[in-house]
Amino acid sequence: MRLAYQFKLRLTKSQTSEMERWLEMLRHQYNYLLADRFAWHEQNRCSINSCPLVCHLPELRDNPDYYSQKRTLPQLKKDRAWYKAIHANVLQDCVKRVDLAFKRFLKGDSNGKRSGRPRFKSKERFRSLTFSAFSKSPINGNRLNLPKFGWVKMIYHRPIPTGFKIKTATVTRKADGYYVTLSIQDDTVPNVMAIEEVKNPVGIDMGLKSFLIKSDGSEVPIPQYYRKAQKRLKKIQKAVSRSKKGSNNRKKAVSKLGKAHKKVADTRKDFHFKTVKKLLDTHDLVAHEKLNIKGLAKTRLAKSVLDAGWGQFLSILSTKAENAGLIAKVVNPRNTSQNCSNCGQKVPKKLKDRIHSCPHCGYKADRDVNAARNILKLAVGHPVCSKAYRVTEPLGGVGKKPILNL
Repeated sequence: MRLAYQFKLRLTKSQTSEMERWLEMLRHQYNYLLADRFAWHEQNRCSINSCPLVCHLPELRDNPDYYSQKRTLPQLKKDRAWYKAIHANVLQDCVKRVDLAFKRFLKGDSNGKRSGRPRFKSKERFRSLTFSAFSKSPINGNRLNLPKFGWVKMIYHRPIPTGFKIKTATVTRKADGYYVTLSIQDDTVPNVMAIEEVKNPVGIDMGLKSFLIKSDGSEVPIPQYYRKAQKRLKKIQKAVSRSKKGSNNRKKAVSKLGKAHKKVADTRKDFHFKTVKKLLDTHDLVAHEKLNIKGLAKTRLAKSVLDAGWGQFLSILSTKAENAGLIAKVVNPRNTSQNCSNCGQKVPKKLKDRIHSCPHCGYKADRDVNAARNILKLAVGHPVCSKAYRVTEPLGGVGKKPILNL
């Protein structure tokens, strides 16, 4: 099991300048390796699908893959002695980033989805480096020992659990300073609760009027942190736009704008963590829809959807439930808002219709509460569609009896 703990670093002026120097050297190396990949790609591909019988074929060079580029690092340290100050694993991680970006460009990710052409990194876009080799006890009090960099102070607000081993440490430059993200591993696997043992399940329906609505009718109000901070952000953005490019005033305004945006993001993330904790403290199973967040972010509701941060919230919910041995189940969102949660009949509604009123059974409830109940039924294995019910007449009887087809 892998977890990530983030701490803010308290670097001295000399450590800050040294970290900046490391990032700048790694940025140059990243751009050089990426240019080498592009050169191979342009020289070894043909833009036409046929050629004459007699033609000159240029000598093809080997593909610069991860291992061949990693073998160039010892020669790099001989030619440019200042690279000896950087730990070997940090340089190897730089090669790994180039390899991953180029593979996603040519072949795509695990789902076959290809990324765009990788860009060369400017000074503002290369902001992190990763250490992957540590001593037996890299943390001493509130100090962390980074290989070949030395001891650095950090705000150690929560201790690493006993039995966990630090695998990697990623130092990231953000608007208000440097942060370190420790990736820790524990070999013990928590026992996940069986669905038959669940005592207090709940279904949640994500929304924009309320952040989420439970199947029991309670709701969590939506905070809208970005919309509340828009006036302040607009004022700072004006100062950035009016200042001269390259001036110190512009740098100060950009730094102030970055801190303001980071404050909004941190406040939203804190709200997500607290909401997840309340859910998992009172419920053993939390069911939610599989939302197409990227698709919704391209509609007129984009600002509200991104301000709610559904993707981050559901990711935190899944991780925390797994670590606690609880269940966070994803269900198909098809017709969860249209079907009646009481009788299973389909009741067509438009988005403006906020009350679910079933003409078949007379059940009346809030539209989102009805959807949350359908989500919960799908999670625990009950059908929500009227097609799952078959009404037949018993032999020798007069009445009708619903028979469940699973």
